[in-house]
Amino acid sequence: MATAFKDETGGAEAPTQSEAVVIRFAGDSGDGMQLTGGQFTLSSALAGNDFATFPDFPAEIRAPQGTLFGVSAFQINFGSSDITTAGDRPDVLVAMNPAALKTNVGSLREGGLIIADTGEFSQRNLDKAKYTANPLEDGSLAKWQLMAFDISALTLESVKPFGLGNKEALRCKNMWTLGLALWMFGRKRQPIIDWLNAKFAKNRVLADANIAALNAGHAYGETAELSGPLKQYNVEAAPAEPGVYRTVTGAEGISYGLVAGAQLAGLKMFFGGYPITPASAILHHLARLKEYGITTFQAEDEIAAIASAIGASYAGQLGVTSSSGPGIALKGEAMGLAIMTELPLVIVNSQRGGPSTGLPTKTEQSDLYQAIYGRNGDAPMPVIAARSPADCFNCAIEAVRIAVRYMTPVMLLTDGYIANAAEPWLVPDMDAYKPFPVEFMEHVPESGRFLPYERNQWGGRPWVKPGTPGLMHRIGGIEKAQNSGHIDYSPANHEMMTKLRKMKIDGIADDMPEQDVTLGEDSGKLAIVGWGSTFGPIHQAVRRQRAKGQDVHHIHVRNIWPLPRNLGDLLKRYEKIIVPEMNTGQFKTVLRDQYLVDARPLNKVSGQPFTIAEIEAAIEQALA
Repeated sequence: MATAFKDETGGAEAPTQSEAVVIRFAGDSGDGMQLTGGQFTLSSALAGNDFATFPDFPAEIRAPQGTLFGVSAFQINFGSSDITTAGDRPDVLVAMNPAALKTNVGSLREGGLIIADTGEFSQRNLDKAKYTANPLEDGSLAKWQLMAFDISALTLESVKPFGLGNKEALRCKNMWTLGLALWMFGRKRQPIIDWLNAKFAKNRVLADANIAALNAGHAYGETAELSGPLKQYNVEAAPAEPGVYRTVTGAEGISYGLVAGAQLAGLKMFFGGYPITPASAILHHLARLKEYGITTFQAEDEIAAIASAIGASYAGQLGVTSSSGPGIALKGEAMGLAIMTELPLVIVNSQRGGPSTGLPTKTEQSDLYQAIYGRNGDAPMPVIAARSPADCFNCAIEAVRIAVRYMTPVMLLTDGYIANAAEPWLVPDMDAYKPFPVEFMEHVPESGRFLPYERNQWGGRPWVKPGTPGLMHRIGGIEKAQNSGHIDYSPANHEMMTKLRKMKIDGIADDMPEQDVTLGEDSGKLAIVGWGSTFGPIHQAVRRQRAKGQDVHHIHVRNIWPLPRNLGDLLKRYEKIIVPEMNTGQFKTVLRDQYLVDARPLNKVSGQPFTIAEIEAAIEQALA
């Protein structure tokens, strides 16, 4: 951030001018940090800033209050220029208790500002956070600016007129904190007040209490700026293409994209799902969109969820299911059934840390092998990876298009970071999207013979709704005879059908755009090749290094399987290749296997996204 400057008239300090600011709200999982961050994101969007967010949840459903593993955080990077990541190091850390301070202060940039609630720094809470002394008093925070005051007491005072109990009153702390943050960055309170009035429309006392806390936090900022490090910051609006914008998370982008894809295909959609973190939000969003011909079904388990979606596809609707790694593993046999029966199906995998239960609320990219290879038998399936929340919309449409054109299941990869993070989204003009209407076979061919496994120009078989007169045929997981669809165990038939199913999926590469260079030229010393949510940090790191004169280029792959037809030739034009991934090197292995290129891994499996600095360091080392 830029340093503060004096008013030319000799008056009080004017707001600090900043191109971008990173702020992290952190507290106990019951302190409402996600709500605070979400509403601050709304205010940043209304101010015209570009932004990216990173909600960071504890893994436990309700960890013991005040403990290190119960800390919930929300980080937002907002600014007047292009923002593609939630930021490497916060400029401001709001710590609601000792545990929040301890788990997050190490990420704060040197000289950054800590705002701490002294009301929570009791000996009991210090012990829970493993502090031997109060860090607000022992000088251990000297390299940062510190504003410590009793937010708890100030909140209780602000809501005293409303007669709330102590526990209910302290739940307004997050609104007090939000009010202070709104003052710091010159944000308007009215949109938040309108939201509170709507949220607590049936409880006027709670609405008024939260609004009072919001106003009190804002007023505190106006008085506290007279002394100490608390200052206002001015972040101008970012330049943006004209149009209608909204904030979108990855789960919302997927949901809207699936609906749009179904409409472009002229189909109704059936979603069968089972709750699992972080995929559950897709079911929640789709359940609100029933007026668009969407049926949502919460099944009793993961197998029932995908089986019901396959049944819907057999019946002539677009079947969709969603899960995370453990649930995708349970769906494996049914995915093979969809591949054998050659029915369209979209499977969304919101990846999380594994194996087994692993890190339920933390992000990872470790299901790539599972997506490409993770089924019994030779069972090829297209795989697409979204790179950001806004990109999820187009990726979902593309998944639907491929599924119905090629009569195949398609896996769409996101991860915990994309699913929960938010960014501005230019709402697209749907008239610009070319429809791909499905044509069901409804009549017996003129030849008088119906062949349910006869291939069209795309390699797909006919899609027939059950009960269509004269078009009765077999369906199921046993090997089918080419053309007739009768059961056929013969060695020659199985080999032919296996090759036909593979050729169909391989042929999708001819129906996809060639791989482009996201930033840089199509040859050079070093290519950084990414997929999925690594897009933001890779793009910023490459942009910074190119500004320093480095010969480095960014390639980001959306179509994971089949790979773009020109990708091998493109990669061979670079002297070195680095593949950053939040796993132990899965896409790197795929590239080595397919193209025999010396792709080098840059791996991270901490449950946290890459920082720009980590990728910059790898670039500098490779080009040293």
